[in-house]
Amino acid sequence: MAERFISIESIARHYPQAGGGMTTIFDDLWFSMNKGEFSCIIGHSGCGKTTVLNILAGLDLPDEGVAVVDGRAIEGPSLDRAVIFQSHALLPWRSVIGNVGYAVSSRWRDWSREKVRAQAQRFIELVGLKGNENKKPSELSGGMKQRVGIARALSIEPKILLMDEPFSALDALTRGTLQDEVRRICIDTGQTAFMITHDVDEAIYLADRIVLMTNGPGAMIAEIVENPLPRDRRRIDIHKHPDYYALRNHLIDFLVSRSRSFKDEIPPGYQKRHPPVVRPTATPAEPDDGTTRQVA
Repeated sequence: MAERFISIESIARHYPQAGGGMTTIFDDLWFSMNKGEFSCIIGHSGCGKTTVLNILAGLDLPDEGVAVVDGRAIEGPSLDRAVIFQSHALLPWRSVIGNVGYAVSSRWRDWSREKVRAQAQRFIELVGLKGNENKKPSELSGGMKQRVGIARALSIEPKILLMDEPFSALDALTRGTLQDEVRRICIDTGQTAFMITHDVDEAIYLADRIVLMTNGPGAMIAEIVENPLPRDRRRIDIHKHPDYYALRNHLIDFLVSRSRSFKDEIPPGYQKRHPPVVRPTATPAEPDDGTTRQVA
């Protein structure tokens, strides 16, 4: 049985309005993740995706509810949780190995310099930057800088890797290459990952499950989509899978129309505490249990 590893339980976030009163970004949000799972969250700007990620990172606190990782409530930042932002945020005066090694030495303060360097080197090689260890950020391309950021985050061996649109500023070829690298690393290491994206194709390629949020303010989790494609999917042929277009059309339909209308047309039986889990497929089929339904 899969192990529930991350749990968002009834969290809410409110902000004061300039003229008085409060704006509710989201309220009573529930979802969970299993260990080793890669989840993406999709929704329009303003629905609170980054706020959810910041709460998981411990950079923000919910006004209500709790976020739990590995059985412990999140009360602040921790090196058990690593964040990759849209910007690489490297220290410009440090080399590649210096940037990664700084994170390692922060995580394991009693390690020797040799052990820190060996750990940093392992993850530099894992992201394909062997031979660039002594270069400064000013000597690197945008994609290489983001690789350093990925190596730095992974080098502390976090319980959860949090990513806020980490590839959005890159060109298409570099973005695809880094997606391939991150997917391979997460599968090979069993890394649990949670990522914000606006890119439907990115979510389809990377995620095991995709969390769909309605428009804000007052955003809700409309449903959680299980990816029907095989976990060992390859970029070159995922579009050939019989369920690919059913999944893609389902996500696009949500972003184009249902994300706006969901709150006014809530489906019968919908419960915030148990958002429906759907598995879009090319052919309608009877659900295997009472929690998951397949969508043609």
